[in-house]
Amino acid sequence: MGGLSIRHRPIRSRFRIGALALAVAASGLLAGCGAIQKIVPAGDYQAPPEAEPQMVLEPAEFDTLPGWRADVLPDALGAFLKSCPAIAKKPADQMLGYYAEHGTMGDLQRICAEAAQIDTKSAAQLQFFIERSFRPFSVRDAQKPVGKFTGYYEPLLRGSWRPDARYRHPVHARPRDIVVVELGDFDPDRDGEQLAGRMVGDHLRPYFDRKEILEGALRGRQLELLWVDSAIDLFFLHVQGSGRILLPDGSFVRLAFSGRNGHRYTSIGRELVAQGVMKVEDVTMPSLRAWMEANPLAAEQLMVKNKSYIFFRVEKDPVVKGAMGIALTPGRSLAVDPKFVPLGLPLWVVTTDPLDPKNQRPLRRMMVAQDTGSAIKGVVRGDVFWGFGPEAEARAGLMNEAGIYYLLLPRKPLS
Repeated sequence: MGGLSIRHRPIRSRFRIGALALAVAASGLLAGCGAIQKIVPAGDYQAPPEAEPQMVLEPAEFDTLPGWRADVLPDALGAFLKSCPAIAKKPADQMLGYYAEHGTMGDLQRICAEAAQIDTKSAAQLQFFIERSFRPFSVRDAQKPVGKFTGYYEPLLRGSWRPDARYRHPVHARPRDIVVVELGDFDPDRDGEQLAGRMVGDHLRPYFDRKEILEGALRGRQLELLWVDSAIDLFFLHVQGSGRILLPDGSFVRLAFSGRNGHRYTSIGRELVAQGVMKVEDVTMPSLRAWMEANPLAAEQLMVKNKSYIFFRVEKDPVVKGAMGIALTPGRSLAVDPKFVPLGLPLWVVTTDPLDPKNQRPLRRMMVAQDTGSAIKGVVRGDVFWGFGPEAEARAGLMNEAGIYYLLLPRKPLS
């Protein structure tokens, strides 16, 4: 088939942006947990627009995938199988890409049915099944040959059902007056994009931004779910999109993404770089947190520069769910830009381990596109879900890695 060069236009997908991932808006302190794709200068200077994305696909073979033989494939298949109930609900003739050769949801549904019967204890059988079912395609942006990978996780905060001198910062439920417009209902090329605001008379206006909400725009509406003891921790909860709250009695409450105010996410890392406070290479989630804790007054001014604000709900389900509505798998679930990568599709990711300070230890594994994020944009752009706990926090906070990936597209069954 040769290399395919594709001008930027959305994949005809019916998936809607959902729970965790919009917040992953998250997913990024720097357009996604640490990544800076372009420094936005301070002042009135307007940076030139970026070149239009141009997706290039080239067929490959599994023997050419870096590290293919070393992955723990049972873990990868388990993550893929979690997507299968959501895949089963999609129209069988829905295309997975730009050309018929890329396959349909029906092809993925067939693979799901076969995968459920595979003996995952046999590495050889599992490897043969994946190689027989999928064909790898290398992916790159003609304008940016190498992509960017960041990470996100489920943070832990301390909070209380009632406010007091310690617990002063409210976590808000989604207000009823937010109106969400699915732009794909008006223009198929904008499928998956949303616009949020509030009705003022018969006009849709922008919703209250972060500064207005912190100054009391929602006060008196009984939207406070609970209160936490740190405004900085709460800000990072908004960045991650979900988290656990440790209550004074030792019990936990899980919060899940419920909506956003519709304002564009602004990277606080970019702001500090633009102000000359930090260098690009020094910006990580730990370094940002340390600076904010050392400069609390300046941190308040910094946080309101991000007008985006996230609303939550109490989640009884013990798992973190992504845009597909299924449980995410630590180290295997990837947030992607659905304009280029259909949700539910497996990928082979080639990048480096964020815990290696020299950026030399390889991270090569099969992941599954199961989430999205308003800050996760581009042809080769991924945000890895790392789970819960200190190691997950460390990996997500430090991850800012260059890399590439391969789409694993269904092979046509032999007739």
